[in-house]
Amino acid sequence: MKIHIIGGPGSGKTFLADRLSRQLGIPHYDLDDLQWDNAAGYGTKREPQERDALLRQILQQEDWIIEGVYHKWCGQCFADADRIYLLEVPRYRYRTRILRRFFRRKLGLEKGKKESLRSLAALLRWADKYQNVQLPEIRKLLLPYSFKVQSD
Repeated sequence: MKIHIIGGPGSGKTFLADRLSRQLGIPHYDLDDLQWDNAAGYGTKREPQERDALLRQILQQEDWIIEGVYHKWCGQCFADADRIYLLEVPRYRYRTRILRRFFRRKLGLEKGKKESLRSLAALLRWADKYQNVQLPEIRKLLLPYSFKVQSD
């Protein structure tokens, strides 16, 4: 089984991927781990060639669950996936989830990235842009795969 989960920040991608991974016994991969080289320092992007090579390694596996916000470099993921989940949630819900996650991380209740109030504000702005600009692009991109797309 090959599953791709795409959605904006706070849409529930990681929650769904973790749950499906446990239920189905399939490894789960976060596209952020391919996009960002956290070993080189927070906020350091990988070179596209390295990122794409890592993605090809995952795609060669028999089973996978891939989740992330990215779509421009994930065309092969969509083509190879048996099922695609497009997560769409209302603005109040994703903003609430982003804020809750931020505070849980600050309180040490949840593991995560080193975020500041500035990065939180930037993420909220980016999430709104994702909803208004990128989500329509993703819907168009997924049209050829509509037979395997499930929207939430």
